[in-house]
Amino acid sequence: MAHHEVLLLKPVAGLGGEGDQVRVRAGYARNFLLPTKAAVALSQGNRKRVEALKKQRATREANELAGAQELAKKIAKVSIAFVVKTGEGGKMFGAITSADLHQKFVDAGVDLDKKKIHLHTPVKTLGKHEVAIKLHAEVSVDISFDVVSENPIEAAPVEEAPAPKTFSKAKKKAADKAE
Repeated sequence: MAHHEVLLLKPVAGLGGEGDQVRVRAGYARNFLLPTKAAVALSQGNRKRVEALKKQRATREANELAGAQELAKKIAKVSIAFVVKTGEGGKMFGAITSADLHQKFVDAGVDLDKKKIHLHTPVKTLGKHEVAIKLHAEVSVDISFDVVSENPIEAAPVEEAPAPKTFSKAKKKAADKAE
């Protein structure tokens, strides 16, 4: 298979950041990287651009890290509580998902990407829960939130089991003869 050496001009997911020299399949370079100007073919003239691209990459990464740390401070100040409808015994109707958490953050004035909220399974119980928010490779925040009932929790009515039928020996013999 044919391969090309290219110099990345923009960060490409799963491949590298700007300034990286990577070896990719010829079709990927020809049909995607070069037309979208995400990379240029590696030549002697383009190798001189590497230092400038690496400086640009370092400043971009430093800005992203600073922005993530600032956002983490904002998120840590936010207090979140969900008021949900419940049925008998405090059982929730529905669930709290990462989309619901995202909406609460937006309502609180924190601009956050929904994909950064890592809630493994939807929350289906009342109480205090935690969620991890990964803002950057080096910055992660754990936030706790409360799920409370909108109406008072009533205990589920306990149905008493019917008493087992007991027969005296005489009634049992009579029932057996009747059958």
